[in-house]
Amino acid sequence: MKVGLLTREYPPNVYGGAGVHVDFLARELRSRVDLAVHCWGERRTGPDGGVLATGHTPAADLAGANPALATLGIDLSMAAAVADRDVVHSHTWYANMAGHLAKLLYDIPHVVTTHSLEPLRPWKEEQLGGGYRVSRWAERTAIEAADAIIAVSHGMRSDILNVYPAIDPGRVHIVPNGIDSTLYAYTDARDAWVKHGLDPDRPTVLFVGRVTRQKGVPHLVRAAAAFRPEAQLVLCAGEPDTHELGLEFRSLVDDLRASRDGVHWIQHMLPRDEVIQLLSGSTVFACPSVYEPQGIVNLEAMACETAVVASDVGGIPDVVRNGVTGLLVPYSEAHPREFEAAFAERVNELLDNPARAREMGQAGRDRVVAEYGWNAIADHTLAVYEDL
Repeated sequence: MKVGLLTREYPPNVYGGAGVHVDFLARELRSRVDLAVHCWGERRTGPDGGVLATGHTPAADLAGANPALATLGIDLSMAAAVADRDVVHSHTWYANMAGHLAKLLYDIPHVVTTHSLEPLRPWKEEQLGGGYRVSRWAERTAIEAADAIIAVSHGMRSDILNVYPAIDPGRVHIVPNGIDSTLYAYTDARDAWVKHGLDPDRPTVLFVGRVTRQKGVPHLVRAAAAFRPEAQLVLCAGEPDTHELGLEFRSLVDDLRASRDGVHWIQHMLPRDEVIQLLSGSTVFACPSVYEPQGIVNLEAMACETAVVASDVGGIPDVVRNGVTGLLVPYSEAHPREFEAAFAERVNELLDNPARAREMGQAGRDRVVAEYGWNAIADHTLAVYEDL
């Protein structure tokens, strides 16, 4: 079987779970199928034995156009490159239209993996302007016509059927994100802590993710004002989605620093080995997302034996078992301050009881190893292809 994987993100240019998913899925699929990976940017090979990917860039005359138009330009290039494939599999709206066009052009099945849904991310209008309406059109067109749809969690499946009621439920399969538990594992190394000016002996609450409305990091910063004073907060939070959000977030961090010490903001993406060190040495991993189809970063934290405090939204409950591998906090858009107060309470529960946090961390590791290996996820994905 000849399979084309279509994606925006591919290492080293990965900023979310979709890129991680494609990287590790490709590693497992290459021994099972004739695999071609197509991504944005230059032709490149993933790190640590990753798969070679063909890169695509928008036409020169789209320079300066709305980013949504550049996306469609890349999709045209991708669609032209997969005429020899038996099935195409697209990830996120950035590649969905490439898969849809390939389906129409070459009469081959199109599989969509939904890592998020555009209608459930209205804050993206801040980033894309009118392009947000284009992204919604592209996603809807592709997903409603897809031969099979993969949801990364039960919550994601429910969202798909609620947002796109025209879709036959029989076409929607659940195949979660996975984790390489040999790569993500506890380490005693702490040189990354010293490098970034962190105290490895201090109780630590860690966040790793983008500065975006979706990830809820402003809620975390406000909640942190009530964290135990002996704890430090480490924000591995890269470039904000918009300039305005960046200013807002910086103001929140400055206000927090004025009220307590131990607030660290690392404003760039860290190498994987450094992230693993930070995860391994933290008391609590914080995931305050307001929308999260699954949350692969929670799997990474659990694999490193770190307890998780997370929002009870989307697919997070599929991963984080409340009271076992972490604590879940109900989220209400109508009552954000109540959410922040409850989040701080749950974090403090674990800061006050580090033995319990360690028990949850070990339970998380056990769960990851037993249920989220990439080998099994590749088998489930291949089964979807074969059904078509």
